Amino acid sequence: MFIVGILSWWYGTGWRARVFAERERMAGLLDYFSFDLLLKTFFSPFRQISAGKVSGSLGTKWRAFVDRLISRCIGAVVRCIVMIVGFVAIVLVGLFSIFGILVWPFVPLLPFLGAILSIIGWTPSWM
Repeated sequence: MFIVGILSWWYGTGWRARVFAERERMAGLLDYFSFDLLLKTFFSPFRQISAGKVSGSLGTKWRAFVDRLISRCIGAVVRCIVMIVGFVAIVLVGLFSIFGILVWPFVPLLPFLGAILSIIGWTPSWM
């Protein structure tokens, strides 16, 4: 009865919980990188507090314009790098999640496989 309960949990509630956990991990990763916000602020100045209007001579205004332009370019590059890293992370986590969900039903068979391999005398090649 105990084994039947464990197996029914493993192939029922446990599998659904695994899928839910993987979905939550993916949602958290998407929220962490927040691509929509990165795209909305793609050309916003990067960590520049005084990016507003500047009054003064033409040279001061030109210097402020160039400063804001450089800050916006740096912001675009940084956000682009973050989006690339986020995309790679999401793809890798997605692949590992799919692999984990597909392997889930076969995990209870691993002790039997290990026992059979032990009986026939198989040893890993790295030993």
